[in-house]
Amino acid sequence: MPRILEVRDLVTRFYTPEGVVHAVNGVSFHLDEGETLGIVGESGCGKSVSVLSILRLIPEPPGRIERGEANFMGRDLLSLPKEEMRFVRGAQIGMIFQDPMTSLNPVMTIGKQIAEPMLEHLGMTESQAKDRVVELLGMVGIPHAKERLDDFPHQFSGGMRQRVMIAMALSCSPKILIADEPTTALDVTIQAQILDLVKELRDKLGMAVIWITHDLGIIAGLAERVMVMYAGYVAERASVRDLYAYPQHPYTIGLLGSLPRIDGRHARRLVSIEGRPPDLLQEPECCPFAPRCPYVIDICWDENPKLRGTGHQHEISCWVNVKEVTPEKVTAVHE
Repeated sequence: MPRILEVRDLVTRFYTPEGVVHAVNGVSFHLDEGETLGIVGESGCGKSVSVLSILRLIPEPPGRIERGEANFMGRDLLSLPKEEMRFVRGAQIGMIFQDPMTSLNPVMTIGKQIAEPMLEHLGMTESQAKDRVVELLGMVGIPHAKERLDDFPHQFSGGMRQRVMIAMALSCSPKILIADEPTTALDVTIQAQILDLVKELRDKLGMAVIWITHDLGIIAGLAERVMVMYAGYVAERASVRDLYAYPQHPYTIGLLGSLPRIDGRHARRLVSIEGRPPDLLQEPECCPFAPRCPYVIDICWDENPKLRGTGHQHEISCWVNVKEVTPEKVTAVHE
């Protein structure tokens, strides 16, 4: 499949009064045409900052993209002029944000908000844009779409607002759709509806999807490949099938161990990852997961491992082969 996006060695910092936050530390990944990539990790691991950096939506200051490339259809997004970048963001890469209530303008009608990108980027007349808005709202499952064009965001439920955000993101038929934890604030029934909707639209429109989440359970039925992040680094990257069947990074093993199963197989108690995420004000000299890792060995305290291949398109950032090492509880944090 043709490659549509390639990100190389992305580094993003935030310069705050407390110090420098090392938010993204040399992240690389790619996205092929029509595929879905899941980016997974706990809060603060750099998932959202990575994609916001690619889209040049990092507030500067305090944020700064220190280095890296983001090649999208032959152009480096990190070096494009601002006007060209505005066109890419609106017309070629769409984004669904986490909280639709704060992402939608509360004093502008839904119809006007969805029409705005089409008027700006596609040169449509207001009449053409209105017809397309009705079509999009119908596509994302909002009933009586024509009658709802003049409604405001507060007149929609949380799930319906998220559908409006999806319609807006799809308004210019983007090549890539980025979804930043779009189901976090929704109940599980609505979550399932939104997931089904995105899968259906992805297959129908042939677009690539980057889905950001802290929930590995969501990714299982949605993505082809998964990238697990921790403390601004890529911890593990593999196909969905390989990652769930043969997780090889201790952090991924911990995340999967905390997922409840409903099929009754491998009945066991859920596990938790002890300790807390590292302080991103400190650039790690050792593996950032070492203080929480049950597989930790001496070298983990001395050097931060680089990504290495362990099989077909399977990479981990870890010194340990978890198949050969017995996990032992970490009793003290390295001084």
